[in-house]
Amino acid sequence: MSNTFDLVVIGAGPAGYSAAIRAAQLGMSVACVDKSIDSEGSATLGGTCLNWGCIPSKALLDISHKYKDLDRYDEIGVTVNEYSVDIGSVMSRKSAVVKQLTGGIQMLFQGNGVATFAGTGTLIPGPKVRCVPHSGSPEILDAEHVILASGSVPIDIAGAPVDGEFVVDSQGALEFQEVPKRLGIIGAGIIGLELGSVWSRFGSEVVVLEALDMFLPTVDERIARDALRSMRKQGLDIRLGTRVVQTDVEDGEVIVQYVLQDETQELRCDKLIVAVGRRPYTEGLLEADSGVNLDERGSLYVNDLCQTGSPEVFAVGDSVRGPMLAHKAMEEGVMVAERIGGAKPMVNYDCVPSVIYTHPEIAWVGRTESDLKAEGMDTKSGVFSFGANGRALAGNDSEGVVKVVAEAETDRIMGVHIFGPQASELIAEAVIAMEFGASAEDLGLTMFAHPTLSEAVHEAALGVAGNAIHAINRSSRKG
Repeated sequence: MSNTFDLVVIGAGPAGYSAAIRAAQLGMSVACVDKSIDSEGSATLGGTCLNWGCIPSKALLDISHKYKDLDRYDEIGVTVNEYSVDIGSVMSRKSAVVKQLTGGIQMLFQGNGVATFAGTGTLIPGPKVRCVPHSGSPEILDAEHVILASGSVPIDIAGAPVDGEFVVDSQGALEFQEVPKRLGIIGAGIIGLELGSVWSRFGSEVVVLEALDMFLPTVDERIARDALRSMRKQGLDIRLGTRVVQTDVEDGEVIVQYVLQDETQELRCDKLIVAVGRRPYTEGLLEADSGVNLDERGSLYVNDLCQTGSPEVFAVGDSVRGPMLAHKAMEEGVMVAERIGGAKPMVNYDCVPSVIYTHPEIAWVGRTESDLKAEGMDTKSGVFSFGANGRALAGNDSEGVVKVVAEAETDRIMGVHIFGPQASELIAEAVIAMEFGASAEDLGLTMFAHPTLSEAVHEAALGVAGNAIHAINRSSRKG
């Protein structure tokens, strides 16, 4: 096999595999280098997302939600006498989903003619990529273009070193073989809340320690307030404004010392998850004279088109600026592949949706009302509760709200924020609307099927102008 390619991609996560497949579809000769190894010691594709992140966590979230929801079946007239959870079987199910999807990437590579190299890839001048395989001799891959898609890894903190047994990161938290009686989590971000939800539903007593005084500061204030109340009601003990200073493991017990309001306190748990975020992974990726630089945060420096300081080299995904989200990474990978192929697409970073897969789910796109007002924009908003939505009530899943924020002068939608059932699916309607520059009136004039959860988005859009049908509008109330 020739070692000369039109494009070499380092990394086979969502950014890398999307770029490789799209480039191959455009007629390029493509190679992809990835060093990931699964639990069986075999090379695997799909990166963190498919193997140790998005997919396995969603499998556990869905299973745990179905299990916990059995507690509420009597509310809809269904009696379940006895039920239990087998964590071993749950983990087997999770692993089967992962294996199916990672195997699917391999099939897509084969079907599109993408050459796969299992090993560590390093960018060297040329541009070229040196591949050090898991076994065998290093190879040099000549390339017209290179895409760096090296991804990210969990952030470590000095006060809670990960040992892989009692103190684990997000990957280790997906591999528990039994339900911890007492579970501590450092970090009330997306990962911490999702993992906390999983193990709380399975029966753990969960305490979440968050350094910030504000819960989910990037989320709309109304949505964050409602979500915090809901999660605490579900049993997550979320303690804000806490600073972890030390952890010790004694006799199979994790002892966490933290400071809250200048007072040192102690948390004892059976397992501790460190979930304080992720950082770009660039170790061993670049030779010193590769022409690619890092920014002040350790990310690969790129322009708006994901081009590095070396014109033939691009970087995408978690290793560059912007939110560390798989869908953002995929869009960047496809954009770069198409630009190399001669097209001129761009990623609209104003319309990147975010989701927290708790229950109810939290999803948003665009700006929050408070941020817009802080910048001097005059805004108006509409809010609609799922408690007034027929489909949500019929499904016994009516907690949450939809909020649509628009610029007062133009009525253009600036942000949509959802806390409720299927928020991860509903937010796509808002992304499409914002992508086309829609006004709240445009969304309000659009016909939605009845009864559906999506009608809550429709009603919130109508509510921006005080025209919601199934809610009392603030602007139309009589004094």
